[in-house]
Amino acid sequence: MKNPVELEQWRDLAEHQEKMSRITLREHFANDNQRFDTFQLQAAGIFLDFSKNHITQETHKKLLALAEACDVPAKFNALFSGEIVNTTEQRPALHSALRYQGSEPIMVEGRDVMPDVRDVLKRMGQFTDAVRDGSWTGFTGKPITDVVNIGIGGSDLGPLMAVEALAPFAHERLSIHFVSNVDGSHLVSTLKKVNPETTLFIVASKTFTTQETLTNAQSARSWFLDSDATEADVAKHFAALSTNSEAVSAFGINTDNMFGFWDWVGGRYSLWSAIGLTLALSIGMKRFEQFLSGAYEMDQHAQNAPLATNLPVTLALLTVWYNNFWGAPSHLIAPYDQYLHRFPAYLQQLTMESNGKSVHHDGTPVEMATGPVVWGEPGTNGQHAYFQLVHQGTHLIPTDFIMALESLNPLGIHQELLMANCFAQSEALMMGKNAEELSADMKLSGASDDEIARLSGHRTFQGNRPSNTLLVQQLTPKTLGALIALYEQKVFAEAAIWDINPFDQWGVELGKALAKSIHEEIQGGSTVDKHDASTNGLINRALKMTNLQA
Repeated sequence: MKNPVELEQWRDLAEHQEKMSRITLREHFANDNQRFDTFQLQAAGIFLDFSKNHITQETHKKLLALAEACDVPAKFNALFSGEIVNTTEQRPALHSALRYQGSEPIMVEGRDVMPDVRDVLKRMGQFTDAVRDGSWTGFTGKPITDVVNIGIGGSDLGPLMAVEALAPFAHERLSIHFVSNVDGSHLVSTLKKVNPETTLFIVASKTFTTQETLTNAQSARSWFLDSDATEADVAKHFAALSTNSEAVSAFGINTDNMFGFWDWVGGRYSLWSAIGLTLALSIGMKRFEQFLSGAYEMDQHAQNAPLATNLPVTLALLTVWYNNFWGAPSHLIAPYDQYLHRFPAYLQQLTMESNGKSVHHDGTPVEMATGPVVWGEPGTNGQHAYFQLVHQGTHLIPTDFIMALESLNPLGIHQELLMANCFAQSEALMMGKNAEELSADMKLSGASDDEIARLSGHRTFQGNRPSNTLLVQQLTPKTLGALIALYEQKVFAEAAIWDINPFDQWGVELGKALAKSIHEEIQGGSTVDKHDASTNGLINRALKMTNLQA
């Protein structure tokens, strides 16, 4: 293990940050008219401008030296070659195999996994073709009009985000719905929109034991059977994304319509697997394959590009730079494309479930901050909400602006205004507005010296706030695949530098276990005294207020 804070390169960056903190972004641009050309990269259809960051070429070299010292290239090779990189669960993390387009075998425990991957993709294609062309019919002979994905976490966030992002490519007859929350309102409000005769449910649970998912699935099954359907009809209206054939069959689902995936596919990395079936149903298998192709191109870039020109490594190093040396604990994702409105939420799980860790691979405590808080909403909406804090608040919040240059729905000047707002926000964050500039502007509008003095503190902007801007030509299936893979590999590169495991999520498991025992206590209805005073009090108060107490 290499504890990064003990590395000479880490200490060098800490000293360098003190020097850099005395130079503003304005000054960097004033001193270097080639800065935009110097700090830009592109790969797999994505262009990155990272010139609006607190870096120089010297900074970049020091960051790259840290990546080298942390063996980032070797760790990427281990990831892509199927070595055990999920060290606590002793598994590979081979989501890249799910979108692999090459001809070489990919081995796990001495076995080539690609034939199985391709077989699942083939079966997904046959299934989606039948549903989309209307040959798959419900119990009354009508074609499917609505698909309801029942899952949670990676079995929901990924396909939901992608279906929304690629809505312009959706099948004209199929409406796609998602149910994840065990709150019954989520399922009930969805079922009000659909007809049991023409609805297909996709139950997404690898083990077919996930409590929230199975509770929702059983309730959906009961709703279906409360129509004129019979038990035998369940097979025509339910499919499963699972590996538990016994439980799937007991539910009433034909295992021919069960699509599996593997232990080396983590939930938040599973969109590329059978978990993406809902997306394939929406956009069709040909476009789903384009989606995989975009991710594969980014994988090839991540594995093979030198560190200095590597997009995900560059973004990861900037995260480390701000998180660990500038004290910036959060990161804003601002997509200027309405179809990406769920992308920040998707990246929340990808980043925070992966790198929200406090121990190294060997179990020793970390001595530095790890995964930042990731958040955001689409522009331009965010400009009228949280951007006030980003511009004039007390927190340093690095930002990723994401802009699709060509709209899938051209309408008058809308796209021009969207681009103008995106570029203006990054400029405003970087440049700010000083007292002299404010005074000149206010004098032009007729303001008095007293008014200028009174408002100066309120209407000046410090600026000097860093951002990246990522441009794509258009948000297509291939582009979206590349964009998601970019952030997946960025998260892995961050973990490689921090020496943490980005592929387990033990913090999720504790709450699940406690919820199971508390549920049993609620069902029992007796006074509870096995927990701390607060939890006991809350359970007992809830039992009393809901008349569940025995």
